[in-house]
Amino acid sequence: MRIRLAAPLGDDDLFDLCTANRELRIERTTDGEIVIMPPTGGETGRRNFDLIGQFAAWVRRDGTGVGFDSSTGFVLPNGAERAPDMAWVRRSRWDALTEAQRRKFPPVCPD
Repeated sequence: MRIRLAAPLGDDDLFDLCTANRELRIERTTDGEIVIMPPTGGETGRRNFDLIGQFAAWVRRDGTGVGFDSSTGFVLPNGAERAPDMAWVRRSRWDALTEAQRRKFPPVCPD
């Protein structure tokens, strides 16, 4: 579902909307449109479960970055907020963010 708002939501307002509606997967496009994503089907969920387990093991072994699941939204340089199925950010880039930036939608494009 795509929703075009009369005025775009700022990053903090978007975070508040997502926090108040945790049961929904909400993203924002570059032009400020709100996108509500449906849940996955059973086969996709099963494959994603296997992938995230393998990904988590790789992140721990590699040690050079931080891994994230599909619940994490990132504010991209173009203003969009997206939550990829899984993401990885170099530790140096993650460590450069403030604690406040890490608590909300990190303003960083995953590597």
